[in-house]
Amino acid sequence: MPRVKRGITHSKKRRKILKTTKGFKLGRKKLIKLAKTAAAKAGWHAYVDRRCKKRDFRSLWNIKINAAAKQNNITYSQLIHLLKVNNIALDRKILAQISEKHTVVFRKIVENIK
Repeated sequence: MPRVKRGITHSKKRRKILKTTKGFKLGRKKLIKLAKTAAAKAGWHAYVDRRCKKRDFRSLWNIKINAAAKQNNITYSQLIHLLKVNNIALDRKILAQISEKHTVVFRKIVENIK
């Protein structure tokens, strides 16, 4: 079996890992063994948190819609139910934006579906 020297490949691999862990604390940024696990965990957390962000935003939209609905004497659940019954296809993100920035338009929407 011939001997394999891994000079360039080895250093490129190390450099790539150390580049991803730049800014980490202590040995996690400069020791390759610690940096490997740190980079793997950081990638996993980033993946999971991208999913959590969607969940957090949806709950925030629900809170905003509920607050605006209560100002117009209707509950959140009644509002969503009436929107579905009247075949008005506005998603929660758009409803939250309308309720926050265009209160007059939101009031008209609520009046039309009642």
